[in-house]
Order: sequence, then structure tokens, then C-alpha cells
Amino acid sequence: MVMMECLGTRNIAAMAGYPSPARRCRARRLSGKHSTRLHWYRSRIPTIQARAGDGSESCVVVKEDFVDEEDYIKAGGSELLFVQMQQTKPMDKQAKIADKLPSITVGESILDLVVIGCGPAGLSLAAESAKLGLKVGLVGPDLPFTNNYGVWEDEFKGLGLEKCIEHVWKDTIVYLDSDDPILIGRAYGRVSRHLLHEELLKRCVESGVSYLNSKVERIIEATDGHSLVICERDIIIPCRFATVASGAASGKLLQYEVGGPRVSVQTAYGVEVEVENNPYDPSLMVFMDYRDYTKPAVQCLEAEYPTFLYVMPMSPTRVFFEEWSYIPVGGSLPNTEQKNLAFGAAASMVHPATGYSVVRSLSEAPKYASVIANILKQGMDSKHVMTPDKNIGNISMQAWSSLWPQERKRQRSFFLFGLALILQLDIEGIRTFFHTFFRLPNWMWQGFLGSTLSSANLIVFAFYMFVMAPNSMRMCLIRHLLSDPTGSTMVRTFLTL
Repeated sequence: MVMMECLGTRNIAAMAGYPSPARRCRARRLSGKHSTRLHWYRSRIPTIQARAGDGSESCVVVKEDFVDEEDYIKAGGSELLFVQMQQTKPMDKQAKIADKLPSITVGESILDLVVIGCGPAGLSLAAESAKLGLKVGLVGPDLPFTNNYGVWEDEFKGLGLEKCIEHVWKDTIVYLDSDDPILIGRAYGRVSRHLLHEELLKRCVESGVSYLNSKVERIIEATDGHSLVICERDIIIPCRFATVASGAASGKLLQYEVGGPRVSVQTAYGVEVEVENNPYDPSLMVFMDYRDYTKPAVQCLEAEYPTFLYVMPMSPTRVFFEEWSYIPVGGSLPNTEQKNLAFGAAASMVHPATGYSVVRSLSEAPKYASVIANILKQGMDSKHVMTPDKNIGNISMQAWSSLWPQERKRQRSFFLFGLALILQLDIEGIRTFFHTFFRLPNWMWQGFLGSTLSSANLIVFAFYMFVMAPNSMRMCLIRHLLSDPTGSTMVRTFLTL
């Protein structure tokens, strides 16, 4: 007997827009198979007007005008309907932001900082900035946290957020084939959306953040050097700085570098089920399961586009397969010469090779808030008015440089190289790659997954991978380095001082 609580399954993927195979995979996943598609996403920008559901319940995809194809893909692409359904899921336990924070008083004063976006990145940056004495306004739709977040327990403990973890597995396991599984030796946790939202909102309340429940249409610069945040219903909020933390699809508010790497996408379809015989150990979180249960006689699409299962056994009879999500990875960095700032996914802070971003955003919020506070002090005269001269852009670049120094760009170029490699491997190549990956010293692969390896450490990482890999993988690495654009980009970035 199987009882479905939520529909879907996890499919970590960089999708290329093959609708028929996607439907077939989804059908397989509903029977318990979770898949991960890894290839580039190519699509035209359509005008989307779709309706799903019946009876009194319906889901409408609102017509959107996206800046370009990359922005459309970041917003959801051909999966936009499901993205919007996910964003509007009811979360009764989570308080409304408008019920907790005072309203922004429009027209009476100029805010030091407006943070646009009410996700984990936006709430954490707003709270940390206000804690430093800045007058901070938070602007964005009053939506709950709907995605499930999986984290390494030690990383969340380091942020003082261990109370927000609702379930912990003492270890994490990887299945690559029928051989012995790989125990990672690191505890993994499932974050409570309710508790994380409550904690971050509490920090905003305590630090004095104000709020406006509205979408932002655009940001313009006034003649006196202030930024004007134009919201729905022609509401205008003047501020000294605006920081966009509204997610990856922020092309209407930010400028991005031209000619950067293509965007890939991780998608996941989730289901939580009650089962009579749980095949997984409830004490172990299944990080990846690449085993082939069906073993088809004829090669199937999945051999070319490998998929894996991601499982959180909640109890001996209850199993959680990752819930629906859509995570853009890769893509261009923001243009660091613009005045408007960014944070979180809008600032391309999502790990290109893993899709992780929450821990990095939460850990970097205090430092970034401090940089912004110092910049505001530099850009104000004795009357606390932003100096309206050409130095404003240079001052903004200080913030961008703190978020994306050359060292971070080197790290990202390495991760993008790894992402492009993974996208090209078939199932046997994937298994060979991860067999080698998890044989590395723990500090190496853990640092890779956590974005903590320096560029020098990444060179050592690459050397170890090459030495420990079989000849077939070595040849693949050499071909990829010499032929893929991410290889030459990585070399140039590492050589740039």
C-alpha cells in the first residue's frame, strides 16, 4: 500500500527542452524512480497563457515579458507553470511578513537600503543590514518558503541555525552501481521551511526592518544620486542603495554580462509516500542513487542522459523523494559596473555544479551587509545625503568586488568547467567520475560541494582527480579542457590577477 502526500519526484537537470522524453521520465518517477537530466536548455521565449486544474481549484500562468531568453529560462522556461504553482502553495504555519513587520512609510524619508525579494537571501541580508543601524526596507510579494532545503548539518550549525533542522541523518550514502555503496561520513539535515522562515523573520523584526508587499517594476536613478524603486500601483520608494535578491530571474532589475556561459537547470519532482517495506536505512540519507533497477535490454534515453534518485527516509514506513523545484545554475555574472546591487541567486551565487545556494547566502549576509554599510558612510556627506557625482558607480563596484572578487570568479569558472563535463557524460561516465570523486580526501570533495576550496586548492583537486581517475576518464578530462569553451575560460580566469 502506497499513500501519496505530494506529487512529483526529484530530477536534477540541465534540460534541453525535450518534451516527450520528459513526460516519459515523469511517469517513471511516479512509480518511485527519481531522475536527473543533465543537458543544455534551449528554447524560444513564448507568450505563456496556460490554465490547469478543474473544479474550483485552478492554476494560471500569468503572462510575463522577460528581458531575454536567459531570463525566461531562469524564471522557469517550459516549466514555468509548475514554478508558479510551487510558489503559491499554501503554507499555513508560516506567518505573513506584513503581519510581523511595520509598513514602509512612503514619501516621508529616504531609506538607506531597499532589499528586493523575501526569500532566505533577502530576509537574511535585510536583517543583517538593519542590525548595523541602516534604515532598511524589504519589498516583494508576501509569499512563504515553499521549497525543501537539504543541508550538511555541520554547515547549518556553523550559522547558528541548527534549531531550524527538522530531521537529521547520521550519515549520507551514495549508490553508483551494484557494487558496494559509498558512505560519505557526514550528517545531513532537512530544514524546516516553517522554522527557517520564522527565524529569519524574527531577526528582521528585532533589527527594525520595514516592509511593502509589492512587486518591483524597475529601479531608476534620481538626479540627486538616490535610487528610486518603482513598485506596482506607481508606488515609489527612494533609497540610497537598492539590492536585488528576488531570485535568478532578475533581468528586469539587473544587467548581466554579455556572452557568459549558458544557463543550465536543475529540476526536481517530489513525492512523499507511506510504504510497507522501506528499502532504505532510515538512518542514512541517500545523496545519489544511480543504480539501474530495470536493466533494459535495449539502451534507453536514460543511458545518454543519466538520472538519479535522491531520498530522505523519514521513518521505517515513510520516505521522502525530493519535492518539485526549479534551480537555474551557471549563466552570466551580473555586470559589476552597475549601481544596483544583488544578492543570492540574483547575484549568481548558486553553486554551478550542485545547485546549493542557501548556506552561502546565509553565511555571506553579515559580511555583505557590513560592506554596504561602509559604502553608504563613504557616499554620504555630513547631511547624510548621497553625493551625486560619478564616484557613485565606483562606490558600488566596491560592493560587487566584495561579492565577486577574482578569487571567487576563479572558483566559479572551475565549477562551470565541472558542470559542463557532467552534462556531457553518459551513465557509465557519470559512475566513473563519482567513483573517483568520492575517493578523494574528504576535505577535497567536501570543500568542492561546499564552495570552500580556494583556487589553489582546486588546482590540487584537479591534479588528484586526474591521477586517481582511470585512463578513460583522463582522456575525457583532457578532451573537455581542450575543446569545451569552459576550459579556455577557466584557464584565462585563473591566470587573471
